[in-house]
Amino acid sequence: MKILVLNSGSSSVKYKLLDTAGKEAKTLAEGGVEKIGLPDTFLKFKRPDGSKEIVELGLSDHNGAIKAILENLTDPKVGCISSYNEIDAVGHRVVHGGEKFSASVIIDDAVKEKIRECYDIAPLHNPANMTGIEAITAIMPDVPQVGVFDTAFHQTMPAKAYMYPLPYRFYKEDGVRRYGFHGTSHRYVSQRVCEFLGVDINKQRIITCHIGNGASMAAVVNGKCVDTSMGLTPVEGLMMGTRVGDIDPGALTYLMSKHNLSPEELQKIINKESGVLGISELSSDMREIEAAVAAGNERATLALDMYMLRITKYIGAYAAEMGGVDIIVFTGGVGENQDGLRYDVCKTLGFMGVELDKEVNTGLRGKEAVISTADSKVKVCVIPTDEELMIARDTEELVKK
Repeated sequence: MKILVLNSGSSSVKYKLLDTAGKEAKTLAEGGVEKIGLPDTFLKFKRPDGSKEIVELGLSDHNGAIKAILENLTDPKVGCISSYNEIDAVGHRVVHGGEKFSASVIIDDAVKEKIRECYDIAPLHNPANMTGIEAITAIMPDVPQVGVFDTAFHQTMPAKAYMYPLPYRFYKEDGVRRYGFHGTSHRYVSQRVCEFLGVDINKQRIITCHIGNGASMAAVVNGKCVDTSMGLTPVEGLMMGTRVGDIDPGALTYLMSKHNLSPEELQKIINKESGVLGISELSSDMREIEAAVAAGNERATLALDMYMLRITKYIGAYAAEMGGVDIIVFTGGVGENQDGLRYDVCKTLGFMGVELDKEVNTGLRGKEAVISTADSKVKVCVIPTDEELMIARDTEELVKK
């Protein structure tokens, strides 16, 4: 089955076309349209020989962006299919499903309405996701579409983990609670690490560390999420590239009052100007931060120390919550590629029986590997995430049914 996976943002559409026939899915094409709505909109994609190409599109909306993607896929020179009809289904990443979706679903009018009902709690994401769904509906009305929700995997959390200690009416009336994000990634790596190690997921306590510019962690017991670091929005939890993570709410109200900040101004600060960038005042890119640390930059050093401390604290908290841990998984752009961060986090976990294999860890980038020693009481692994594959598999399963 040929499945087009779409991740529609407010100003971009990322795509991957996969052929799921056979034991392992094959990527036929991938790329994305960026700067949608601006005069310099462009399509970036990989050619069949692996080289990358950029095509300027000019002013375009999401319908135009997806038309450009489909035209590229069917282009006689650089495409990989002869017509739209070869696409059997489309799987969409949808960021927020609230309490309405605990699993992926075939998209119909009722599902669209429920996605719209989540606009209030995901104003930056769900409307953008819906534009991709509506664009496919307009261009390819007969192709089945599936919604795969970032929040769905975390719907197995118990109330004691997802409730906030606010007046209960805010949960009952407004849905204010922890939802968590990156769920498709946490689900993929928790399953894949058990396949990789040859162990039964139904007998494992796993901590999944999705560490990138956006970062979150999850505690997974017997394949089910029991806690996660992100909350009502993707701002809570770990210190991130530009997001603040955990902070005293009183500090925010204090700053709003002192500086006469509007809610929109505060949102910009906690989403775009905080985290690693806010502390270092240098960059949100961990590669640049590590280079600055090596050069003796004190603020970069402070930012990195804070960043790693948050990860370590969550690992300790989740190990206590689960009554121990069997596997720790690093994934995401930073988790998969920054060996120094993995080393510095793991060296503090010796009290848990974690012993890192420095030789295996050093220089490891983007490959599946066990980076703990043979006698480590906790298996520590690197598993590159593949959210598109998970979306494609969910789509294939639902469409076949």
